[in-house]
Amino acid sequence: MQTDTHLKRATTLVEETLGGDRQAAVVRAFFDESTFTATYVVSDPASKRAAIIDSVLDYDHASGTTGFASADLVIAYVEQENLIVDWLLETHVHADHLSAAPYLQEKVGGRLAIGAEITTVQNVFGKIFNEGTEFERDGSQFDVLMDDGDVLQIGELKLIALHVPGHTPADMAFVIGDALFTGDTMFMPDYGSARADFPGGDARALYRSVRRLMELPDATRVFLCHDYKAPNRDHFVWETTMLAERTANVHLHKDVTEDDFVAMRTQRDATLEMPRLILPAIQVNMRGGHLPQPEDNGNIYLKLPLNLLR
Repeated sequence: MQTDTHLKRATTLVEETLGGDRQAAVVRAFFDESTFTATYVVSDPASKRAAIIDSVLDYDHASGTTGFASADLVIAYVEQENLIVDWLLETHVHADHLSAAPYLQEKVGGRLAIGAEITTVQNVFGKIFNEGTEFERDGSQFDVLMDDGDVLQIGELKLIALHVPGHTPADMAFVIGDALFTGDTMFMPDYGSARADFPGGDARALYRSVRRLMELPDATRVFLCHDYKAPNRDHFVWETTMLAERTANVHLHKDVTEDDFVAMRTQRDATLEMPRLILPAIQVNMRGGHLPQPEDNGNIYLKLPLNLLR
């Protein structure tokens, strides 16, 4: 695969950090076991500027109640470390948890950013949820829409955004210093890869996206959005290296061909149930984490479309 300009820039950034010319980002993870999601606070030790990646809003599906305990842990850390939050980043429109970005923005600030292909997701799911014309499908619920190769600053740290479609059309990965935040493109080496059967998903695109990321240096720190405990592993893990992913990922190691991966992913995805929170999560997350507007009785409602997602 030809290495593109944006990935070359990301690779150079990683190599410079590994070579000691740059100070590595400080990464603090918060793992929400109920949704198997890792939220990250990434900070520049020199300036104390920070970004929060893939936050979690607590949600009890049975009662329909929301809470902020998970987000409050993040806020406590930000305050304890005297960090200044510049960015609230979403790797994609999550189907397994609700985003706490609006709550965090109110409490600690920061601009909310997601990949520019969010508009594709909004168009697809705007129809599925019959949202009507009042639901904007232009990404305007977010402060910044990122394209492949866009560069954001976190103090003295550069963040390079990489478009990695496949799990969804809008997935982004972020290179910050010597660290890569993959979103749902891949999981721990012993667990493999993300599904690609959601509307707009594409197993072939996912393979190519991961192969692109695997051109980053061996020692790149790789931080994953989820962990589900692989068979025979009794503890959660959400950090690995690119060398481990490239050589040992059970679905995507270097010897797996594109056609073999697509066949495996297609067969496997056909056996998977929809994520438990997909219906509430996407309705909220495609709005940038904002809940729908209250109805005339003052209550907020989420829709439950029947027989559309199987």
